[in-house]
Amino acid sequence: MQSETVPLLQNGQHARSQPPPSGTRSLQPQASPRLQVQRSQPVHILAVRRLQEEGEQFRTSSLPAIPNPFPELCGPGSPPLLTRGSLPPSQAAAKQDVKIFSEDGTSKVVEILADMTARDLCQLLVYRSHCVDDNSWTLVEHHPHLGLERYLEDHELVVQVESTLASDSKFLFRKNYAKYEFFKNPTNFFPEQMVTWCQQPNGGHNQLLQNFLNCSSCPEIQGFLHVKDLGKKSWRKLYVCLRRSGLYCSTKGVSKEPRHLQLLAGLEDSSIFSLIAGRKQYCAPTDYGFCIKPNKVRSETKELRLLCAEDEQGRTCWMTACRLLKYGMLLYQNYRIPSQRKPLLPSFSTPVRSVSENSLVAMDFSGQTGRVIENPAEAQSAALEEGHAWRKRSTRMNILSSQSPLQPSTLSTVIHRTQHWFHGHISREESHRIIKQQGLVDGLFLLRDSQSNPKAFVLTLCHHQKIKNFQILPCEDDGQIYFSLDDGNTKFSDLIQLVDFYQLNKGVLPCKLRHHCIRVAL
Repeated sequence: MQSETVPLLQNGQHARSQPPPSGTRSLQPQASPRLQVQRSQPVHILAVRRLQEEGEQFRTSSLPAIPNPFPELCGPGSPPLLTRGSLPPSQAAAKQDVKIFSEDGTSKVVEILADMTARDLCQLLVYRSHCVDDNSWTLVEHHPHLGLERYLEDHELVVQVESTLASDSKFLFRKNYAKYEFFKNPTNFFPEQMVTWCQQPNGGHNQLLQNFLNCSSCPEIQGFLHVKDLGKKSWRKLYVCLRRSGLYCSTKGVSKEPRHLQLLAGLEDSSIFSLIAGRKQYCAPTDYGFCIKPNKVRSETKELRLLCAEDEQGRTCWMTACRLLKYGMLLYQNYRIPSQRKPLLPSFSTPVRSVSENSLVAMDFSGQTGRVIENPAEAQSAALEEGHAWRKRSTRMNILSSQSPLQPSTLSTVIHRTQHWFHGHISREESHRIIKQQGLVDGLFLLRDSQSNPKAFVLTLCHHQKIKNFQILPCEDDGQIYFSLDDGNTKFSDLIQLVDFYQLNKGVLPCKLRHHCIRVAL
């Protein structure tokens, strides 16, 4: 008899049709395929295993570990669970915990993906800390035992950088307004006497950054630097030039002939750091030190290439040139990403509160329609008029809010302590350190209590990469207490009005107040 049953394999799959052996005929050779039957044939074990392997390729492998509902059907080599190791590497989304510290010592553990960049993590921290995302937040790689720190580039992978950190190293969450300032004002970062080219560029300073980003050009930064000998405590002042291939020093004066140049450090497998306390830890000759640290070095100081410039502008020029020569177009792409994403932002996204200095104009609303004041003298008089109007309005508010007209309002003397730009009882040195950490850009400021006068305050302001201090003195007028920067010529009832005024008007300051130093608790 012919058997009408077809052998079944695992998972209910039918065996492949076997050709009939020689000498065997079918009962209905001309019948349709539906009615055609086969004689039951033995199935080889190798064919069964081959079918199992083919079915394994189509098995869904992107699911987590799911218990098998039929463990008794599993063979001795098949696990009862779909383990995570069986997932393809492209689909396995590895996660890792990273600890981030803020300036006040608080910390937060964040779970991130293995492919998360520094920019993505900063945006996540900004969202969780309810800060304003103005694209100036950065991650800082901090090495307290080495006295080094650097700002991570936006495209760097956080997990990859963390794998190179020592046990006591950490990440800091901090503002850095000068991260891409050299794209806006390149002449402030690259003095003419420090930049040379193999071929004279056309266009002067307008082509400066394009030549840095162009791989075919040959920019060079040259000048004198204090160089620390490897493994020694001594420093030497050498003539140094920076090229795409690395940092070189001249063994004979200021000669740049190939036979007189000696390689100090390469840029490909290294990172550029700032010295935190160079004088104390490395006996540096100046306070403007930086370091080229190989990525393989964790806690050893013997292989660190320590350098010192004569001033802050020189150090900024060397470090910015190292970044441009190492990363090239990646830096420019990082700089352009926020501006390209602005049209894509939804209408309910958080607005950027940092107002550009060029977007503010003086207006006159005395008539039926407003007009732009183009005359500088008229604009200055209008600013003084507005300041006096604020003072009169605040005087009426103080009289209404206080029990006696002769007693000043207690709110106006303490309301500034709720603002991010007020840093309380900090020293002069600490205020300068905060300004340097958050970027030496024009208009960066903070307010603090005065150490010499307990009733006064101090405005610390950055202008042309130099930090200046202006004392805010209290003055009395008609029984009311006011605050002034210019010996009482312009008076304000509280520090908030003073800051608002100088954000719109330069007045006696060298520049307007643009950015304030801020510390965020995570």
